[in-house]
Amino acid sequence: MVAATEAEAGVRGAEDVKNWMNLFRWIVKLIRDDYGIPEEKLTRTAVIETDIGLSIEQIEEVLSITAEAFQIRFVSGTLDELVKLEELCLLSAWLAGFYKEPSFLSASYVAAARGANARAGARE
Repeated sequence: MVAATEAEAGVRGAEDVKNWMNLFRWIVKLIRDDYGIPEEKLTRTAVIETDIGLSIEQIEEVLSITAEAFQIRFVSGTLDELVKLEELCLLSAWLAGFYKEPSFLSASYVAAARGANARAGARE
């Protein structure tokens, strides 16, 4: 599939996302609509590569689209930090300032992400 432009990301309703639950739903819709993944596979505990079946390139596209839509930056090593769909969503929500710092992130990743994202949410 083709990654969305910044203008398309706005059309996707990113401007209406006001909390981490809305962001989770936004990411589910993105994956469902752009990659044809059935919504019943897109659960919180779904492993991104095996349960959902996205390739590394597709996961990178999802990160890129999400970064553009919410004006966040995923730093080097992001894919090493993520296993489940819930983790992708919580990380995105934290970087956008909608959620607390996720506990699954390594300390070095947190430091780099905070440096690149002024809106990164609170630690607790």
